[in-house]
Amino acid sequence: MSPHNDDNGLMDKGTPQKAKELTREDAVVKNYQSQTEIHSGPGTGQEKKMDVKTIVPPKRKSQWAEVWKRLIKNKAAIVGMLIIVTLMLTAIFADYIAPVHYETQDLENVRVAPNSDNWFGTDNFGRDIFSRVVYGSRISIMVGFIAVGVAMVVGGILGSISGYYSGRIDNVIMRLMDVLLAIPGILLAIAIAAALGPGLVNVMIAVGIASIPRYARIVRASVLSLRDQEFVEAAKAVGANDFRIITKYILPNCMAPIIVQGTLGVAEAILSAAGLSFIGLGIQPPTPEWGAMLSTARIYIRDAWWMAIFPGLAIMFTIFGLNLLGDGLRDALDPRLKG
Repeated sequence: MSPHNDDNGLMDKGTPQKAKELTREDAVVKNYQSQTEIHSGPGTGQEKKMDVKTIVPPKRKSQWAEVWKRLIKNKAAIVGMLIIVTLMLTAIFADYIAPVHYETQDLENVRVAPNSDNWFGTDNFGRDIFSRVVYGSRISIMVGFIAVGVAMVVGGILGSISGYYSGRIDNVIMRLMDVLLAIPGILLAIAIAAALGPGLVNVMIAVGIASIPRYARIVRASVLSLRDQEFVEAAKAVGANDFRIITKYILPNCMAPIIVQGTLGVAEAILSAAGLSFIGLGIQPPTPEWGAMLSTARIYIRDAWWMAIFPGLAIMFTIFGLNLLGDGLRDALDPRLKG
């Protein structure tokens, strides 16, 4: 047999061997995860051999299917979901819903009250307020989800490292988070926005940084409760590295509290962004951001009340819907509600 054939044979054997090791690792971990969900009945004095059907019951409903089933039974959560779906559809199809572009001016119809042509009236430049509120939904959705996404990623990484390794690393990270938590979120966002300057990107950065400590602490607490579980020890026993253990076995089991906090966090991010724009540190006109619209409207509140009412209602209903959905998700994901 030639040397080339020997090399090929070794390569053919190496790849299946690595695949077998990964399969063995997953099988061992899943076995321990399944055993933690099995509750023994009254003792009979007889040992029963556990087969595959006992560990993984056929046609078993997934955890997320059970969560969805509980969620749709919550009427308040359904109302919140409908509000958020409506808001997202409005943001997506704003070009088709708004009668005119948000920058279109009609100086002959300045501060006109709501009528059949201008449903929400016009502002001090004759711009259609309905169109600006509709386009403003895009800005609010973008700021809310991107800011929370940044906070989730950074906070999740810091919380995972802190909870998994503990010791000196944990102390350093958590003391930094404590310092940030000691400052009210809106004040921290104001300080960051003042340092960076006004603008859409800077608002998202400011709101995102101010939200990082909450997600770091949530993830850390979840990791601390999971890192000593048997399925994690099983993954270590079969040679899984720390990165694989954290990303594949620990973080997926931390998603419930993160999702709940994320939903409520989007509401807070939208409100914080509106507050920054209201005081002039956020998104600047003529961009149709609801907080900036309120800032302009406060000057004309006595003569043109509609300039403040409709952007304010948009903020109110958005926050209301997100809070209802967040509360519903918290109840649906609460393991104590499992029957």
